[in-house]
Amino acid sequence: MSVDFRKLKSFVKVVDAGSVSRAAGLLRTAQPALSQQIAALESHFKHKLLLRSNHGIVPTEAGLILYRHAQLLLKQIEQAQIDIDQSTKALAGRVSIGLATYSASSTLSLPILKEMSALHPQIIVHINDSFGHVLSELIMTGKMDMAMIYGSGPIKGVKLQPLFREELYLVSRAEPAAKKQSDEALPLSALAEVKLLLPSQGHFLRRLIDESLARARVTPNVVSEIESVSALGAAVTEGLGSTILPASVAASASSFDGVEVRRLVRPAIEATVSLCVSDHLPLSEPALATRSVLLTIVEKLMRSHPQGIRAV
Repeated sequence: MSVDFRKLKSFVKVVDAGSVSRAAGLLRTAQPALSQQIAALESHFKHKLLLRSNHGIVPTEAGLILYRHAQLLLKQIEQAQIDIDQSTKALAGRVSIGLATYSASSTLSLPILKEMSALHPQIIVHINDSFGHVLSELIMTGKMDMAMIYGSGPIKGVKLQPLFREELYLVSRAEPAAKKQSDEALPLSALAEVKLLLPSQGHFLRRLIDESLARARVTPNVVSEIESVSALGAAVTEGLGSTILPASVAASASSFDGVEVRRLVRPAIEATVSLCVSDHLPLSEPALATRSVLLTIVEKLMRSHPQGIRAV
């Protein structure tokens, strides 16, 4: 039995769907035929590849290894077809980029799109800044080409290239001149009575903020958990509470118009933003071109000396 790309594509679809019946519907093939393809793969590799669980079908350890290799092979054959079709044309393809929410990287989406449109108009750029996924996991499984994420590693399955460090600030509704607070840096101990609007506890920034406040022996007064930049900005400007963010986010998001930004100290809160790529899946030619554009834009960002951002 030979392992062909059709069987590998079917296997990947079953893992992604978590169900043979759902995968059969997506592939428009009969469920028994799909089951036979999976059985053929298990016979060839002499390992059980899938298990049924309370949450549907999940890959075994052997199945997870095959899934990762299959993602690579299918991605390569897809890119090969694109390269062949475009062999006499400009560089083309599809590249997906993840940008960490609530970080300066999210402000780079427009510069990236504009530069890619100018230099590589036939490359389709997909930008993802969703809260719903862990970007490093999408990189590891080959569902995304690269991402700018918080953290400097190590993370299994990916390589991290630190790009810059950004400092977090207290962002509050602008007060009238008569009530305006001092522009001096604010110690974390002063936040004990401040109503805070923060991301949920699963977000990297929330964990970093909680750890920093704990070191300052402050119990945060979190009144809402918000995972939307626009909703967070609206809540802050309405005076429902303050938040803790990089200054670049407050400066670039229209929903934060007119807010006050104060530096936090003792201790300062800083996070590293890194470029994340797979450590086992090679980047396609379009992805390599996109990475070059992204790094150039980050260099331009650093030369402009934005507030709260410094070199690693």
